[in-house]
Amino acid sequence: MAMTKDLSWDDSVLPFQLERSGMRGRTARVGPLLQHILSRHDYPLAVSAMVAELVTLTALIGPTIKLRWKLSLQVRGNGAIRTIATDYYAPATEGAPARIRAWASFDPDRLAEGEPAFDQIGQGYFAVLIDQGEGTTPYQGMTPLAGGSLAACAQTYFEQSEQLPTRFELAVGQSRLSGQANQDWRAGGIMVQTLPAQPHVPTEQGEELETADILQGAESEDWNRSTMLMATVEAMELVDPALPLPNLVFRLFHEEEPAAFDRQALEFGCSCSADKVRGTLSIYSRKDIGHMINDDGVVTADCQFCGAHYEFDPESLGFEATVDQAGRPLPSARAAH
Repeated sequence: MAMTKDLSWDDSVLPFQLERSGMRGRTARVGPLLQHILSRHDYPLAVSAMVAELVTLTALIGPTIKLRWKLSLQVRGNGAIRTIATDYYAPATEGAPARIRAWASFDPDRLAEGEPAFDQIGQGYFAVLIDQGEGTTPYQGMTPLAGGSLAACAQTYFEQSEQLPTRFELAVGQSRLSGQANQDWRAGGIMVQTLPAQPHVPTEQGEELETADILQGAESEDWNRSTMLMATVEAMELVDPALPLPNLVFRLFHEEEPAAFDRQALEFGCSCSADKVRGTLSIYSRKDIGHMINDDGVVTADCQFCGAHYEFDPESLGFEATVDQAGRPLPSARAAH
Protein backbone atom coordinates (compact mmCIF):
# COMPACT_ATOMS: atom_id res chain seq x y z
CA MET A 1 0.00 0.00 0.00
CA ALA A 2 1.37 3.38 -1.00
CA MET A 3 2.65 5.60 1.79
CA THR A 4 1.40 8.77 0.11
CA LYS A 5 2.74 11.94 1.72
CA ASP A 6 2.49 14.45 -1.14
CA LEU A 7 -1.30 14.45 -1.29
CA SER A 8 -3.64 16.31 1.03
CA TRP A 9 -6.02 13.83 2.62
CA ASP A 10 -8.32 16.45 4.08
CA ASP A 11 -11.86 16.21 2.71
CA SER A 12 -11.26 12.71 1.42
CA VAL A 13 -12.67 9.20 1.65
CA LEU A 14 -10.44 6.18 1.09
CA PRO A 15 -12.14 2.82 0.38
CA PHE A 16 -10.22 -0.33 1.26
CA GLN A 17 -10.66 -4.07 1.54
CA LEU A 18 -9.13 -6.49 4.03
CA GLU A 19 -8.15 -9.46 1.90
CA ARG A 20 -7.46 -11.85 4.75
CA SER A 21 -10.76 -11.35 6.57
CA GLY A 22 -12.94 -10.51 3.58
CA MET A 23 -14.15 -7.20 5.02
CA ARG A 24 -14.53 -3.87 3.29
CA GLY A 25 -14.06 -0.45 4.80
CA ARG A 26 -13.82 3.30 4.40
CA THR A 27 -11.84 5.93 6.20
CA ALA A 28 -12.63 9.62 5.89
CA ARG A 29 -11.20 12.91 7.05
CA VAL A 30 -13.03 16.24 6.83
CA GLY A 31 -11.42 19.59 7.56
CA PRO A 32 -12.09 22.63 5.36
CA LEU A 33 -15.41 21.11 4.26
CA LEU A 34 -16.61 20.79 7.85
CA GLN A 35 -15.34 24.23 8.80
CA HIS A 36 -17.18 25.71 5.81
CA ILE A 37 -20.45 24.06 6.88
CA LEU A 38 -20.20 25.14 10.52
CA SER A 39 -18.95 28.65 9.80
CA ARG A 40 -22.21 29.43 8.01
CA HIS A 41 -24.16 28.93 11.23
CA ASP A 42 -23.80 30.10 14.81
CA TYR A 43 -24.23 26.71 16.47
CA PRO A 44 -23.41 26.06 20.14
CA LEU A 45 -20.60 23.60 20.82
CA ALA A 46 -22.85 20.57 21.38
CA VAL A 47 -24.78 21.17 18.17
CA SER A 48 -21.60 21.66 16.13
CA ALA A 49 -20.19 18.41 17.50
CA MET A 50 -23.32 16.48 16.46
CA VAL A 51 -23.29 18.05 13.00
CA ALA A 52 -19.61 17.11 12.65
CA GLU A 53 -20.36 13.48 13.59
CA LEU A 54 -23.23 13.20 11.12
CA VAL A 55 -21.16 14.78 8.33
CA THR A 56 -18.43 12.20 8.98
CA LEU A 57 -20.93 9.34 8.92
CA THR A 58 -22.34 10.73 5.67
CA ALA A 59 -18.87 10.84 4.12
CA LEU A 60 -18.28 7.21 5.10
CA ILE A 61 -21.70 5.82 4.11
CA GLY A 62 -22.24 7.75 0.86
CA PRO A 63 -19.57 5.99 -1.23
CA THR A 64 -20.71 2.51 -0.06
CA ILE A 65 -23.96 2.89 -2.04
CA LYS A 66 -24.28 2.69 -5.82
CA LEU A 67 -25.69 6.16 -5.88
CA ARG A 68 -26.91 8.08 -8.90
CA TRP A 69 -28.07 11.16 -7.02
CA LYS A 70 -28.45 11.71 -3.28
CA LEU A 71 -28.07 10.04 0.12
CA SER A 72 -29.54 11.84 3.13
CA LEU A 73 -29.07 11.17 6.82
CA GLN A 74 -31.55 12.69 9.25
CA VAL A 75 -31.65 12.74 13.03
CA ARG A 76 -34.84 13.97 14.68
CA GLY A 77 -35.55 14.09 18.41
CA ASN A 78 -37.68 15.74 21.07
CA GLY A 79 -34.74 17.19 22.98
CA ALA A 80 -32.87 20.49 22.79
CA ILE A 81 -31.27 19.40 19.49
CA ARG A 82 -34.32 18.85 17.32
CA THR A 83 -32.96 18.08 13.85
CA ILE A 84 -29.67 17.32 12.16
CA ALA A 85 -29.71 16.69 8.42
CA THR A 86 -27.02 15.96 5.84
CA ASP A 87 -27.06 15.35 2.10
CA TYR A 88 -24.41 13.52 0.07
CA TYR A 89 -24.53 14.10 -3.69
CA ALA A 90 -22.80 11.49 -5.83
CA PRO A 91 -20.01 12.73 -8.12
CA ALA A 92 -21.46 14.15 -11.32
CA THR A 93 -18.72 12.57 -13.42
CA GLU A 94 -15.98 10.02 -12.82
CA GLY A 95 -13.20 11.58 -10.78
CA ALA A 96 -15.30 14.56 -9.67
CA PRO A 97 -15.77 15.36 -5.96
CA ALA A 98 -18.82 14.23 -4.06
CA ARG A 99 -20.71 17.09 -2.42
CA ILE A 100 -21.96 17.30 1.17
CA ARG A 101 -24.14 19.84 2.97
CA ALA A 102 -25.60 19.89 6.50
CA TRP A 103 -27.73 21.90 8.93
CA ALA A 104 -29.30 21.60 12.37
CA SER A 105 -32.13 23.12 14.40
CA PHE A 106 -32.13 23.41 18.17
CA ASP A 107 -33.76 25.11 21.16
CA PRO A 108 -31.05 27.25 22.81
CA ASP A 109 -33.04 27.57 26.03
CA ARG A 110 -33.03 23.80 26.55
CA LEU A 111 -29.35 23.14 25.85
CA ALA A 112 -27.57 22.01 29.01
CA GLU A 113 -23.89 22.79 29.41
CA GLY A 114 -21.87 19.72 30.35
CA GLU A 115 -24.51 17.20 29.30
CA PRO A 116 -23.45 14.77 26.54
CA ALA A 117 -24.44 16.16 23.15
CA PHE A 118 -26.12 12.93 22.01
CA ASP A 119 -28.34 12.88 25.10
CA GLN A 120 -29.61 16.36 24.20
CA ILE A 121 -31.31 15.01 21.08
CA GLY A 122 -33.73 13.08 23.26
CA GLN A 123 -36.03 10.37 21.92
CA GLY A 124 -36.46 10.12 18.20
CA TYR A 125 -35.05 8.37 15.16
CA PHE A 126 -32.05 8.05 12.87
CA ALA A 127 -33.09 7.88 9.20
CA VAL A 128 -31.33 6.95 5.97
CA LEU A 129 -32.93 8.21 2.75
CA ILE A 130 -31.73 7.26 -0.73
CA ASP A 131 -33.02 9.15 -3.77
CA GLN A 132 -31.76 7.89 -7.12
CA GLY A 133 -33.34 10.77 -8.99
CA GLU A 134 -36.18 11.39 -11.38
CA GLY A 135 -38.34 8.41 -12.20
CA THR A 136 -37.43 6.44 -9.08
CA THR A 137 -39.10 5.92 -5.71
CA PRO A 138 -36.98 7.16 -2.77
CA TYR A 139 -36.03 4.60 -0.12
CA GLN A 140 -36.23 5.35 3.58
CA GLY A 141 -35.04 3.30 6.55
CA MET A 142 -35.22 4.31 10.20
CA THR A 143 -33.98 3.13 13.56
CA PRO A 144 -34.63 4.58 17.04
CA LEU A 145 -32.05 6.83 18.64
CA ALA A 146 -30.17 4.54 21.02
CA GLY A 147 -26.71 3.33 21.94
CA GLY A 148 -25.27 6.63 23.14
CA SER A 149 -23.93 7.91 19.80
CA LEU A 150 -24.82 8.56 16.19
CA ALA A 151 -22.28 5.90 15.21
CA ALA A 152 -24.18 3.31 17.27
CA CYS A 153 -27.42 4.33 15.53
CA ALA A 154 -25.78 3.88 12.12
CA GLN A 155 -24.49 0.45 13.16
CA THR A 156 -27.98 -0.60 14.23
CA TYR A 157 -29.42 0.59 10.94
CA PHE A 158 -27.00 -1.50 8.87
CA GLU A 159 -27.40 -4.60 11.02
CA GLN A 160 -31.20 -4.50 11.15
CA SER A 161 -32.21 -2.91 7.85
CA GLU A 162 -29.40 -4.07 5.56
CA GLN A 163 -28.28 -7.23 7.39
CA LEU A 164 -24.69 -5.99 7.12
CA PRO A 165 -22.73 -5.95 10.39
CA THR A 166 -20.91 -2.62 10.45
CA ARG A 167 -18.70 -0.79 12.93
CA PHE A 168 -17.68 2.88 13.05
CA GLU A 169 -15.04 4.81 14.96
CA LEU A 170 -15.39 8.61 14.83
CA ALA A 171 -13.48 11.58 16.20
CA VAL A 172 -14.41 15.26 16.10
CA GLY A 173 -12.79 18.29 17.63
CA GLN A 174 -11.35 21.74 17.18
CA SER A 175 -7.76 22.68 16.46
CA ARG A 176 -5.83 25.92 16.27
CA LEU A 177 -2.97 26.25 13.81
CA SER A 178 0.11 28.23 14.73
CA GLY A 179 -0.63 31.95 14.56
CA GLN A 180 -4.36 31.34 14.10
CA ALA A 181 -6.78 33.09 16.42
CA ASN A 182 -9.81 30.85 15.95
CA GLN A 183 -10.22 27.12 16.32
CA ASP A 184 -11.28 25.18 13.24
CA TRP A 185 -13.39 22.04 13.35
CA ARG A 186 -11.96 18.75 12.13
CA ALA A 187 -13.35 15.24 12.06
CA GLY A 188 -12.40 11.78 10.92
CA GLY A 189 -13.78 8.30 10.91
CA ILE A 190 -13.28 4.72 9.86
CA MET A 191 -15.69 1.86 9.25
CA VAL A 192 -15.52 -1.85 8.50
CA GLN A 193 -18.37 -3.86 7.10
CA THR A 194 -18.99 -7.43 6.03
CA LEU A 195 -19.35 -8.03 2.33
CA PRO A 196 -22.90 -8.90 1.24
CA ALA A 197 -23.07 -12.68 0.91
CA GLN A 198 -26.63 -13.60 -0.03
CA PRO A 199 -30.13 -12.11 0.16
CA HIS A 200 -31.56 -12.04 3.66
CA VAL A 201 -34.38 -14.50 4.34
CA PRO A 202 -36.60 -13.25 7.21
CA THR A 203 -37.43 -15.65 10.01
CA GLU A 204 -40.98 -16.98 10.24
CA GLN A 205 -41.56 -14.72 13.22
CA GLY A 206 -40.25 -11.73 11.28
CA GLU A 207 -37.54 -11.10 13.88
CA GLU A 208 -34.42 -9.17 13.09
CA LEU A 209 -31.21 -11.17 13.17
CA GLU A 210 -28.47 -10.10 15.54
CA THR A 211 -24.83 -9.83 14.47
CA ALA A 212 -24.02 -13.17 16.10
CA ASP A 213 -26.78 -14.84 14.06
CA ILE A 214 -25.44 -13.49 10.77
CA LEU A 215 -21.79 -14.33 11.30
CA GLN A 216 -20.78 -17.95 11.66
CA GLY A 217 -17.56 -19.85 12.28
CA ALA A 218 -14.39 -18.42 10.78
CA GLU A 219 -16.35 -15.44 9.48
CA SER A 220 -17.18 -14.47 13.05
CA GLU A 221 -13.51 -14.78 14.01
CA ASP A 222 -12.55 -12.55 11.06
CA TRP A 223 -15.14 -9.99 12.10
CA ASN A 224 -14.02 -9.94 15.72
CA ARG A 225 -10.37 -9.65 14.76
CA SER A 226 -10.98 -6.83 12.27
CA THR A 227 -13.18 -4.78 14.59
CA MET A 228 -10.74 -5.23 17.47
CA LEU A 229 -7.94 -3.88 15.30
CA MET A 230 -10.06 -0.94 14.20
CA ALA A 231 -10.95 -0.13 17.82
CA THR A 232 -7.26 0.56 18.53
CA VAL A 233 -7.34 3.70 16.39
CA GLU A 234 -6.69 6.91 18.29
CA ALA A 235 -8.72 10.07 17.84
CA MET A 236 -5.66 12.04 16.77
CA GLU A 237 -4.91 9.51 14.02
CA LEU A 238 -8.36 10.04 12.54
CA VAL A 239 -8.13 13.84 12.38
CA ASP A 240 -4.37 14.41 11.91
CA PRO A 241 -3.86 16.17 8.53
CA ALA A 242 -0.23 15.01 8.47
CA LEU A 243 -1.16 11.30 8.49
CA PRO A 244 -2.09 10.01 5.00
CA LEU A 245 -5.16 7.82 5.05
CA PRO A 246 -3.42 4.86 3.31
CA ASN A 247 -0.80 4.92 6.07
CA LEU A 248 -3.53 4.85 8.71
CA VAL A 249 -5.20 1.83 7.11
CA PHE A 250 -1.89 -0.01 6.89
CA ARG A 251 -1.00 0.90 10.47
CA LEU A 252 -4.25 -0.59 11.75
CA PHE A 253 -4.71 -3.58 9.45
CA HIS A 254 -1.30 -4.60 8.08
CA GLU A 255 -1.86 -8.19 9.26
CA GLU A 256 -5.17 -8.31 7.34
CA GLU A 257 -3.54 -7.64 3.93
CA PRO A 258 -5.27 -4.32 3.26
CA ALA A 259 -5.81 -3.13 -0.31
CA ALA A 260 -6.76 0.51 -0.88
CA PHE A 261 -8.68 1.87 -3.84
CA ASP A 262 -9.06 5.30 -5.42
CA ARG A 263 -9.56 8.29 -3.14
CA GLN A 264 -12.92 10.07 -3.31
CA ALA A 265 -12.63 13.83 -2.88
CA LEU A 266 -15.29 15.74 -0.95
CA GLU A 267 -16.44 19.35 -1.15
CA PHE A 268 -19.26 21.51 0.09
CA GLY A 269 -22.20 21.64 -2.30
CA CYS A 270 -25.74 22.92 -2.05
CA SER A 271 -28.49 22.24 -4.58
CA CYS A 272 -30.62 25.26 -3.72
CA SER A 273 -31.45 27.83 -6.41
CA ALA A 274 -33.97 30.56 -7.15
CA ASP A 275 -35.58 28.33 -9.79
CA LYS A 276 -36.11 25.54 -7.26
CA VAL A 277 -37.75 27.94 -4.83
CA ARG A 278 -40.01 29.14 -7.63
CA GLY A 279 -40.86 25.55 -8.45
CA THR A 280 -41.75 24.83 -4.83
CA LEU A 281 -44.06 27.86 -4.72
CA SER A 282 -45.66 27.12 -8.10
CA ILE A 283 -48.49 25.14 -6.45
CA TYR A 284 -49.77 28.18 -4.53
CA SER A 285 -52.48 30.61 -5.56
CA ARG A 286 -52.20 34.39 -5.68
CA LYS A 287 -54.04 34.52 -2.34
CA ASP A 288 -51.58 32.06 -0.75
CA ILE A 289 -48.61 34.01 -2.09
CA GLY A 290 -50.14 37.17 -0.64
CA HIS A 291 -49.78 35.75 2.87
CA MET A 292 -46.03 35.31 2.28
CA ILE A 293 -45.29 38.94 1.40
CA ASN A 294 -43.17 40.80 3.97
CA ASP A 295 -43.20 44.48 4.93
CA ASP A 296 -40.93 45.30 1.98
CA GLY A 297 -43.46 43.90 -0.48
CA VAL A 298 -41.39 40.86 -1.49
CA VAL A 299 -41.40 37.14 -0.77
CA THR A 300 -38.18 35.84 0.77
CA ALA A 301 -36.67 32.39 1.28
CA ASP A 302 -33.50 31.29 3.05
CA CYS A 303 -31.65 28.01 2.51
CA GLN A 304 -31.17 26.17 5.80
CA PHE A 305 -28.07 24.44 4.45
CA CYS A 306 -25.98 27.20 2.87
CA GLY A 307 -27.68 30.34 4.14
CA ALA A 308 -28.46 31.69 0.66
CA HIS A 309 -31.11 34.42 0.71
CA TYR A 310 -33.62 34.81 -2.10
CA GLU A 311 -36.09 37.62 -2.77
CA PHE A 312 -38.96 37.43 -5.25
CA ASP A 313 -41.57 39.70 -6.77
CA PRO A 314 -44.81 38.11 -5.54
CA GLU A 315 -46.37 38.72 -8.98
CA SER A 316 -43.84 36.21 -10.41
CA LEU A 317 -44.79 33.38 -8.04
CA GLY A 318 -47.47 30.71 -7.98
CA PHE A 319 -49.67 29.27 -10.70
CA GLU A 320 -51.39 32.64 -11.14
CA ALA A 321 -48.15 34.58 -11.76
CA THR A 322 -48.52 37.60 -14.05
CA VAL A 323 -44.84 38.35 -14.72
CA ASP A 324 -41.72 36.27 -15.24
CA GLN A 325 -38.62 36.48 -13.04
CA ALA A 326 -37.38 39.47 -15.04
CA GLY A 327 -40.64 41.33 -14.47
CA ARG A 328 -41.94 40.91 -18.04
CA PRO A 329 -45.66 40.18 -18.45
CA LEU A 330 -46.41 36.53 -19.09
CA PRO A 331 -48.33 35.60 -22.26
CA SER A 332 -51.20 34.20 -20.19
CA ALA A 333 -51.46 37.46 -18.24
CA ARG A 334 -51.50 39.55 -21.45
CA ALA A 335 -54.20 37.32 -22.89
CA ALA A 336 -56.35 37.83 -19.79
CA HIS A 337 -56.33 41.55 -20.41
